[in-house]
Amino acid sequence: MKTKQLANILIKILGLSVVVHGIPSIITGLVQTLQVRGMGSQNGYFWLYPFSSVILVAIGIYFVVQSRDVAAFLFKDEDE
Repeated sequence: MKTKQLANILIKILGLSVVVHGIPSIITGLVQTLQVRGMGSQNGYFWLYPFSSVILVAIGIYFVVQSRDVAAFLFKDEDE
């Protein structure tokens, strides 16, 4: 197995891991946001936690979809 192929597979696994770990964070953040808004509190940055989790999931999806390009960028000097 060549370096770029192995990197492609490992980047896909990394992306899937980030997505799988990000989904519960989004759910938890949304539940906390609903709880805070239900208590009537309008102060604070309670929306930051689910927002940052959405960004992490988007990065994970990018890694899964574009893993070949990421591997090519990381190992651009190596021959296949």
